[in-house]
Amino acid sequence: MDIELPELPFPLRAYGPDGAWSYAGGVLTGRAGPRQDRFVPPTGEELEPASDAPRLLGAPEGDFQLIARVTVGFASAFDAGVLYVHVGERAWAKLCLEYSPDVATVCTVVTRGHSDDCNSFTVEGNTVWLRVSRTGRAFAFHASRDGERWTFVRLFTLGDEKETAAALAGFLAQSPTGEGCAVTYDRLEYRPAPPADLRDGS
Repeated sequence: MDIELPELPFPLRAYGPDGAWSYAGGVLTGRAGPRQDRFVPPTGEELEPASDAPRLLGAPEGDFQLIARVTVGFASAFDAGVLYVHVGERAWAKLCLEYSPDVATVCTVVTRGHSDDCNSFTVEGNTVWLRVSRTGRAFAFHASRDGERWTFVRLFTLGDEKETAAALAGFLAQSPTGEGCAVTYDRLEYRPAPPADLRDGS
């Protein structure tokens, strides 16, 4: 089932487990179920085939910025609300507001075969602004405490130019160790161009 959001110029489709996705009054809501996650351990252990997390994704064209204020109903370690980009089954990335393990933290995961895991900075409360951008063959992650001044978090690739151009982008909810958590995304915004400067706070 596709979901149309007035803030986005492309439809969104649900992937993975049921995320009970809904949209009303400018607010997108989703929910991760018990022990749902999307992570391929770099230590070599494989996830069980059923291990996955609810995703709501669409196909933006060209360079873009996808922005949302993310609020997470933290209950257990590593509960998170995520902006997500997907190029292939083992080529994807997450920009998360995560309970890591007991403090709200902006963190990233980039998966190229296996996942890495990197914490960036902590956040008071359970809300932060997240932004994912595509600029040419690269993706950029930024986060902000106020939606005005942005902290550069990561710049990376997930494939060649053709693969990057066909990427899906959107939203994910996860609860790897817990019984589930709700995530809301509001102040949604789409811009059809990357930031002018990735590192100047704009």
